[in-house]
Amino acid sequence: MKNILFVASECVPFVKTGGLADVVGALPKNFDKRYFDVRVIIPNYMCMDQKYKDMLRYRTHFYMNFAGKDRYVGVLETKYQGVTYYLIDNEEYFGGPSPYCDYHWDIEKFIYFNKAVLSSLPMIGFKPHIIHCHDWQAGLIPIYLKDSFRAGEFYKNMKSIMTIHNLKFQGNDDRRKIQYCSGLSDYYFTVDKMMAYDDANMLKGGLCYADAITTVSNTYAEEIKTNFYGENLEGLMRARKNDLRGIVNGIDYTEYSPDLDCYIDKKYTPYNFREEKSKNKKALQKQLGLNQDDNAMMIGMVSRLTAQKGFDIVSCIMDELCSKDAVQLVVLGTGEYKYEEMLRYFENKYKGKVVAYIGYSQEIAHKVYAASDAFLMPSLFEPCGLSQLIALKYGTIPIVRETGGLRDTVEPFNEYENKGTGFSFRNYDAYEMLATIRYAESIYFDKRQAWNSMIERAMAKDYSWKASANKYQEMYDWIA
Repeated sequence: MKNILFVASECVPFVKTGGLADVVGALPKNFDKRYFDVRVIIPNYMCMDQKYKDMLRYRTHFYMNFAGKDRYVGVLETKYQGVTYYLIDNEEYFGGPSPYCDYHWDIEKFIYFNKAVLSSLPMIGFKPHIIHCHDWQAGLIPIYLKDSFRAGEFYKNMKSIMTIHNLKFQGNDDRRKIQYCSGLSDYYFTVDKMMAYDDANMLKGGLCYADAITTVSNTYAEEIKTNFYGENLEGLMRARKNDLRGIVNGIDYTEYSPDLDCYIDKKYTPYNFREEKSKNKKALQKQLGLNQDDNAMMIGMVSRLTAQKGFDIVSCIMDELCSKDAVQLVVLGTGEYKYEEMLRYFENKYKGKVVAYIGYSQEIAHKVYAASDAFLMPSLFEPCGLSQLIALKYGTIPIVRETGGLRDTVEPFNEYENKGTGFSFRNYDAYEMLATIRYAESIYFDKRQAWNSMIERAMAKDYSWKASANKYQEMYDWIA
């Protein structure tokens, strides 16, 4: 039996601000429990919903020297869907109104969290063979395992893995602050270790000292070795290329499956989508005030409204896209004010053809996946992406830029060989994107049999967490 500990800043169902929480919440449930005991440890945020607080029970507490003071460390515990969860309790650090607050304060509290996690392990009696660290918020654990905790017999043979969910976010701050809080010596604050320009960088430190590194798609693992995607760490990624691998995330098919979905108006399967899927489009058109047009091609987007997600190039072609009579566009999300206003403007200009749902609704999101004919994801970069995986399961054909996980999971349509599960374009260019959308429209309107065959292939793809878990298990066996 191999003991594995996931360390992360968030986890479904307890707290979620992004895709990291979905990964940490879903992956541990899918390991073979005959061979792997996988547990999770996260902070005990005071902003967490009360129903999850009520699930927790006291396990232990102790005091730990941190940043010149003896600090309280409480450990709470619960079991949820067969997985044991520990939560590090300290109201001073985790008592804010949201998981992430002031950036400089976040640096200090996650350094505290890293040290508290390792210090708590002997107290709770769980000795992991591998500690699986997620993103910069767990970046100091691989260093501590090679430094101050290495002398302890309990920690002697522990290995660490660092997973990059998005290299853009690195946990960098003033060297003096990070050194003071972490208690690490000058040895670690050099350009070949934690220093990145004038700042210390928690993620860089973790990547230097982890025994293995993963990221969330094969293509992204290659991209981050280049200047464009490497976020100033491309040299380190190239240096550690033999320890770096990409494993695509999965999705939870109990939540995202059109034959089980309680949010959509008409459930459907790969066998009856021709008759049933379009009924969801009619229902969403009516609910959102779109023109009741059975023949319209509905394009959906569920996304953060940021440049990273491609909304700067979307804004360039909105008039040309929406002026075509047979296209409808439904966008759900929040983000940068300028993109929210851009979408509101075009919703007003093209009434009945464009809907901008500024906000987030789980119900509407599910309905967009089920109702849309195509799903647009023109990301500048996309480490993995979950929306295209959901769209595939719902038979909603992805139109994506060939980057990161989008490239790995969406096979471009080949009308001559009748292959593929979606449409893609290579360059980050508004008119290359528009040309790809127009090509998708031509297949949708003029070659419906080929379109339906593509839906069948899309819905047959397996991007479940079980498939991802099998690849992580192989890596754990290799590293242990």
